[in-house]
Amino acid sequence: MEEKEFNEKNIENDLKEELEELVEEEKDYLDQALRPSLWKDYIGQKTIKDNLEILIRAAKERRSAPEHILFYGPPGLGKTTLANLVAKELNTNIRITSGPAIMKVGDLAAILTNLSDGDVLFIDEIHRLNKLIEEVLYPAMESGKLDIIIGKGPSARTIQLDLPKFTLIGATTRVSLLSSPLRSRFSGGVHRLQYYNENEITQIVKNSAKILNIQITDEAALEIAKRSRFTPRTANYLLKRCRDYAQVNKAIIDIEVVNNTLALLEIDNMGLGVAERMLLNTLVNIFPDKPVGLNTLSASIGEEESTLEDVVEPYLLQIGFIERTTRGRVATEKAKEHIKKLEDNL
Repeated sequence: MEEKEFNEKNIENDLKEELEELVEEEKDYLDQALRPSLWKDYIGQKTIKDNLEILIRAAKERRSAPEHILFYGPPGLGKTTLANLVAKELNTNIRITSGPAIMKVGDLAAILTNLSDGDVLFIDEIHRLNKLIEEVLYPAMESGKLDIIIGKGPSARTIQLDLPKFTLIGATTRVSLLSSPLRSRFSGGVHRLQYYNENEITQIVKNSAKILNIQITDEAALEIAKRSRFTPRTANYLLKRCRDYAQVNKAIIDIEVVNNTLALLEIDNMGLGVAERMLLNTLVNIFPDKPVGLNTLSASIGEEESTLEDVVEPYLLQIGFIERTTRGRVATEKAKEHIKKLEDNL
């Protein structure tokens, strides 16, 4: 009897794992499918695109690899997409990895020595590279040489390998954590990705709807854009959830479907989620007109301080709903008006 129960439990766990893998595969596939594959289809970031076009064109004319490039900015603005498009414009291969994945010098050596001439190496979260690995990367970026130490103690020796010409594209959400020596080696340009405007996000939503082969009204696309926090990744996430709701209810995506879907997701008309509204409610109603320290906010809401600082507060600061003072956080008049409107609609 016990053996039977054990086997059933194992089968159930295996099925859960398989289901989770399928969900992740679908998510990866959709995210990849929604990325523009042509330079002209990439919406927004005009200044960066103009600079990259000149860099790429000049490199092609010289028949050499473009200099190394760094993209930084908040998540979801298109850093990975730009890296893929650069490789496509150069008509070369792209090798994608991340800072945390390169754990040893040997890992970096394996990646670099397997590149072909003119390839693009994209390192996401590059600020999380180990400092020892960073130092090995310097000569690789500057002179195309890889220095490897073999052995230990008095018998240790250094061998130098010649690397193929390559372009390193780094991406980070926290450029301040990048060391100055590494940052200075991105001679092809250090570019900050900006938030998108409503028109750009609306166009992205419409393009994504075409790729997903779903019908959406102009009004619905604009409403998704308004609640997307000016971020394409968020806009595509909301579109996919609206698609699910419309599919289940046998409808096209109109303003009613968008409103109903986002109500289920508990996202209000400003794109705020539950945690952000809880923080604002604490500032406006529980501690009115008083600066509130991070400790107190954390205890009141039940969120960790780091979560409040890194996840909850950035968007509220961006839209001018809170202010950080030396004495604590304060809700602005805009925030008070927003909370009042929400309470009136209840």
